[in-house]
Amino acid sequence: MRILHLDTNHPLLIEQLNQLGYENYEDYQASKEDVQKKLDQFEGIVIRSRFKIDRSFIQAGRNLKFIARVGSGLENIDLKTAEENGILVFGAPEGNCNAVGEHAVGLLLNLMNHIKRSDSEVRHGLWYREANRGHELQGKTIGLIGYGHTGKAFARKLSGFDARIICNDIKPDMGDKYAEQVTLQELQQQADIISLHVPLTDLTLGMINAEFIANCSKSFWLINTARGKNVITADLVNGLKSGKVRGAGLDVLEYEKSSFETLNNKSDFPEPFQYLIRAENVILTPHVAGWTVESKQKLAQVIVDKIKAAFVGN
Repeated sequence: MRILHLDTNHPLLIEQLNQLGYENYEDYQASKEDVQKKLDQFEGIVIRSRFKIDRSFIQAGRNLKFIARVGSGLENIDLKTAEENGILVFGAPEGNCNAVGEHAVGLLLNLMNHIKRSDSEVRHGLWYREANRGHELQGKTIGLIGYGHTGKAFARKLSGFDARIICNDIKPDMGDKYAEQVTLQELQQQADIISLHVPLTDLTLGMINAEFIANCSKSFWLINTARGKNVITADLVNGLKSGKVRGAGLDVLEYEKSSFETLNNKSDFPEPFQYLIRAENVILTPHVAGWTVESKQKLAQVIVDKIKAAFVGN
């Protein structure tokens, strides 16, 4: 089987696929159009987020048996067309869920204890103790929206903080010993902290909006390590200005390019983004929650294991 790799990944991925007898080809520079022209030469492709795998692209791959994304989300792949053509699609949410969980904890603790702000103040010779009095997680209710691999990983990390963890998921019976499953309305009524762990779908696009924020009973801190477009930034900013949102830790932004590698042209950034970069109660990181040394290896290994399980010996 001939496999085309469209993004660089941990070297173990190609090394182990070579050991399994597959022919591996790398093309990290060609345009999508040029790749599409030669796609019928391959039985498998491996990608992260370089470009969208849409209907026309998939149909050009007449011999494709699988598409593998070395990451947790699959929104850049036309899953319906893949299924119609009998093409297996592999993701690797198991590979970076621990990293995302740890990063989310870091964002939350930093946010609630003013660590970013107080660090900057001390570096400028300012010693404001009372102004930087923080909040403890103990006794708080933390609501997780989405309780798959990353949501569960975050809940496990939080289990030692003596907080109450609740979760909401589109699937029933997802709760476990770390989190009690509740309705979305119950989560909005009870949560002091809300953290997103959902894919980007028609249901989750812009789900954190003015209506959602208004329907929350408490002022809350927001953590987003999922997808930037799960949040309408202008509505989040209004929530921050009003105090309904006490602070936000955002690893993802709706202003990212679809590859996640860069932001859109800075000259096009609207006022809501300008507000975020000035706000002291907002922490921003560049889509790196699942981007650790360890997760790079784990993600690659998950993909190798899924390809092996699907094709070796069959």
